[in-house]
Amino acid sequence: RDPKAHPVPLLPWQGHLPLSQAAPSPNVQPGLGHCQGSRAPQLLWAPVPGPAHPAREQFPVNIQYKPMHLNSNLNINDVLGNYSLTLIDALDTLAVMGNSSEFQKAVKLVIDTVSFDKDSTVQVFEATIRVLGSLLSAHIIITDTKQPFGDMTIKDYDNELLHLAHDLAVRLLPAFENTKTGIPYPRVNLKKGVPPDSHNETCTAGAGSLLVEFGILSRLLGDSTFEWVARRAVKALWSLRSNNTGLLGNVVNIQTGHWVGKQSGLGAGSDSFYEYLLKSYILFGEKEDLEMFNSAYQNIQNHLRRGREACNEGEGDPPLYVNVNMYTGQLMNTWIDSLQAFFPGLQVLIGDVEDAICLHAFYYAIWKRYGALPERYNWQLQAPDVPFYPLRPELVESTYLLYQATKNPFYLHVGMDILQSLEKYTKAKCGYATLHHVVEKTKEDRMESFFLSETCKYLYLLFDEENPVHRSGNKFMFTTEGHVVSVDERFRSSLWEDILPAGEGSLKAKPSELKAANFSSNCNRVPDERRYLLPLKSNYMRQIDRMVGLI
Repeated sequence: RDPKAHPVPLLPWQGHLPLSQAAPSPNVQPGLGHCQGSRAPQLLWAPVPGPAHPAREQFPVNIQYKPMHLNSNLNINDVLGNYSLTLIDALDTLAVMGNSSEFQKAVKLVIDTVSFDKDSTVQVFEATIRVLGSLLSAHIIITDTKQPFGDMTIKDYDNELLHLAHDLAVRLLPAFENTKTGIPYPRVNLKKGVPPDSHNETCTAGAGSLLVEFGILSRLLGDSTFEWVARRAVKALWSLRSNNTGLLGNVVNIQTGHWVGKQSGLGAGSDSFYEYLLKSYILFGEKEDLEMFNSAYQNIQNHLRRGREACNEGEGDPPLYVNVNMYTGQLMNTWIDSLQAFFPGLQVLIGDVEDAICLHAFYYAIWKRYGALPERYNWQLQAPDVPFYPLRPELVESTYLLYQATKNPFYLHVGMDILQSLEKYTKAKCGYATLHHVVEKTKEDRMESFFLSETCKYLYLLFDEENPVHRSGNKFMFTTEGHVVSVDERFRSSLWEDILPAGEGSLKAKPSELKAANFSSNCNRVPDERRYLLPLKSNYMRQIDRMVGLI
C-alpha cells in the first residue's frame, strides 16, 4: 500500500505521528533480529553490527543482519537444540486429547533417547518454556493419582522425566552466574556454560518469564535454587521500571541494568513477563507477584491503552494497546504484533472480560482479512509490516479463554473460522506449514513446535466441552507454552524461607483469593443476554472492521 496514493486518515487518538518519526535516525540502518525470550523474531532498528554487536547472537552461525529490503527470512529462531524439541513439546497435548497409547509411547521414546549432555548452545527462555515445562507437565500427568485424562501411567516409571528436567535446569543455571544484576544471559551451552562471546543484552520476556517452570521444579524437588534465581531476575527487572510511568522497556543490559530497548508494549520482548507475574501468583500464591501484576496492569491501562474508555458503550475509537516510550508514554510507532493477541486471554484470567472482548475482536478482524495473523500489522497503513505467520497460538488461546468465560457461541464460530483457514492455507503433505506471506499465502518448510503444544491444544479444547480440563473445577493452568499444570496445594507451600526477603515468605494467598485488582469488569457481570448475542455490538464490530480495511 502506498500511503501517498492511498492516504489512511489517522484515528483521532493516534495523534499525527509521521512515519519518519518511527524510523531510525540517519546513522542507524534497519536491522533484523529477534530478542531472545519473546518466542518470536522481533524487528529492531539497530546499528549495523560490528564484530561484537549483539545482532550476531540473534541468528544461527554465519547469518548476518541484513536490511529489510533484501527480503531476508526474518522468521528464523534457532530453538531446536538437538534434543527432540517437537516430540517433547507435544507430550501433554497427547494426554489432553486422551490418547494414552501415543502419550505412553512418546514418553518412553523421550526417556530412552533424549539427553541434554550435548555441545549445544540454546536459548534459556525457549529451553525453559518448551522443554523444561513440557517435561514437568508430563511428569505431573503421569504421577497424578486421579488420572483425569485416562490411564497415562507408565509402567515402572521412576521419575525419569523429572530427572531429565532437573538435569536440563542445572545446565541452564550458568546463565544466571556472573551477571551484576541477576538477570540471566540469553544463551547457554549445555556442556560448557555461557559461551565466551556471549553478549550482555536480553529481552524482558526472556529473562522474566522463567518463574513458573523453575518454581514448579524447585517445589517438586524441595530445592529452592531454581525458583530463587528466577525470582531474583523478575525482581531485578521490576526494580528497573521507569519512575515516571512505571513501565519497563523490552531490551536490557544484564550487567549495567541500562535499557537498550526503551519500547514498552504487550508484544514481542515483553509479553510473557506480564503473563507470568499473574500465573506465578495463581500457582504459588505469593502475594508480591499479584502486587507486581496489579501495578503493571494499571500502568498498562494508563499509558498503553488508547481509544474509548468502555469496550461496548460510548463514543470514540476502539480500544487498542500501542507501543510507547517507557519513560514518557509517548507513541513510538504505529504497529502491533501478533504475540499481543495473548493479552485478551490474560485479561480473562483477571476478570476484565469486557476489555478482552474488544481487543480480541480487533485481532479477529485482521484474521478475517488475511486468513492468518501477520507477524506485525501497521494499523495506520492498514497493512502488514511483517507478513509471515508461523502458526502462532495466541489468538486461538484468547478465543478459547473468552469462550470459557462467556460461553458465547460466537467464539466457537471464531474457532471454526481459524480451523478452516489453517486447513485451507497451511496444510502440507506431512503437517502444517508456516505462511511466508499472509497475502500471497506462500509457505515455508517449517512447523514450529508450539503449533502442536498450543495451537492444536487450544483448538481441541475449544470444541471439547467434556474435556477433563473443564470438568476439574479450575484445577489446571496453562504455561506460556500451553503446558497443563495442576493448581494444587503442593505448589503453594515451600520447604524454605529464603526465596523472599524476610517477612514476605508468609504472604501466602488462599486459592479462593485469585482475583486481581484494577480491572473494569468481571466474568459475573457479563449479562445473560450477551451470552447469546454478538459479544460486541454490531456498530462497534463494523467500526473495527473498517479500522483494519475489511469494509
